[in-house]
Amino acid sequence: MSAPLRSPFAPKFVPNLYPVPGVELGTAAANVKYKGRRDLLMAFFQPNTAAAGVFTVNEATAAPVLWSRRVIETTPSDVRALVVNAGNANAFTGMRGHKICADVAAEAARLAGADPAKVLLASTGVIGEPMALAPFKTYLPRISEGLSASLYKDAAEAIMTTDTYPKMVSRLTKLDGHVTPITGIAKGSGMIAPNMATMLAFVFTSAAIAPVCLDALLREAVDSSFHAITVDSDTSTNDTVLLFATGANGQETPIDDPSDRRLDEFRKALGEIMIDLAQQVIKDGEGARKFVTVMVEAARDTATARAVGFSIANSPLVKTAIAGEDPNWGRIIMAAGKAGAGIDPDALKLWIGPNLVAKGGAVHSRYSEEKAAEHMKGQDILLRLDLGQGDAATTVWTTDLTHGYIDINADYRS
Repeated sequence: MSAPLRSPFAPKFVPNLYPVPGVELGTAAANVKYKGRRDLLMAFFQPNTAAAGVFTVNEATAAPVLWSRRVIETTPSDVRALVVNAGNANAFTGMRGHKICADVAAEAARLAGADPAKVLLASTGVIGEPMALAPFKTYLPRISEGLSASLYKDAAEAIMTTDTYPKMVSRLTKLDGHVTPITGIAKGSGMIAPNMATMLAFVFTSAAIAPVCLDALLREAVDSSFHAITVDSDTSTNDTVLLFATGANGQETPIDDPSDRRLDEFRKALGEIMIDLAQQVIKDGEGARKFVTVMVEAARDTATARAVGFSIANSPLVKTAIAGEDPNWGRIIMAAGKAGAGIDPDALKLWIGPNLVAKGGAVHSRYSEEKAAEHMKGQDILLRLDLGQGDAATTVWTTDLTHGYIDINADYRS
């Protein structure tokens, strides 16, 4: 398989990434699948690090997701290690896949001086291929000897599959008067759909936050970020977002109430981190050349807005029209109507970019196809639909659908 073309949205510079006290990372080129590139990540956490997770809703759930769910359910207040591999999803691999998880966790736990029940796992890559234990037994000890607090770029590269660039972002915020970094990495390029979108994200902070509160903050942030993106409507077997809070920022006691006003600035920064990472995933969608924002406004409720938004964002006809820079607005109306959300066509108003296209059940009298086509030539495309029902709204991010998507996925396993 040849390397995909670098996304036109790939950042030109590596962002400033703040180390998170209580977190050390390391990577290796372990040949899990890829040759001559990093594909294995391990992180160690100081004792009493809290963790929260949101996982795929795909019922063909991968073994590492099942393992990590149990860890989050049983020991979320003292997570000690994370191991992530790229290239092999360890999904639909039977009892052997579960045994690999147990053995990898045991090895990481031995190196961290912890219990295997305090080790989180994540995998991404090809589904259904047996995974060997040997790369983990060989390279995890080597990684443990070179852990560092500053290797986030290496970590972001180690979890890539068809990604064309590493995804990472960092912010400094304040919590209870203490300067608190939040640094995150993500991977994702295809098989991206809501209910997590194959997609992994790991976010680290030195905040002192109790697990139940951390879980609430994570779910709130994911709902408006990773649950609002789609490349191809396919929900992966391995989707995982994990949030770690080491408690090393100097607070005396962890915050345990999600409504605590001391969390206001932290909550805002966490939301920005999550949206940034989610949008980076979309901007690196397989074969993507357009970044598409679908805004649905004046819906009767959020569920209606989301149903319509994702119906538009997932429509192959809409996405190919965007790829062809064709303002074929009838396809957008079609996609809104097929959502089955109870819309009234006569109440709709549709814009392409700043251009009002349709209103009152027909094309608008002053609609300019030429101006709409000019907007479609850009890299950032905005589709805005007013349902004329109520006050609810949502925003969904997606890509165009190019031949590059077919090229990448036609030979993904080769």
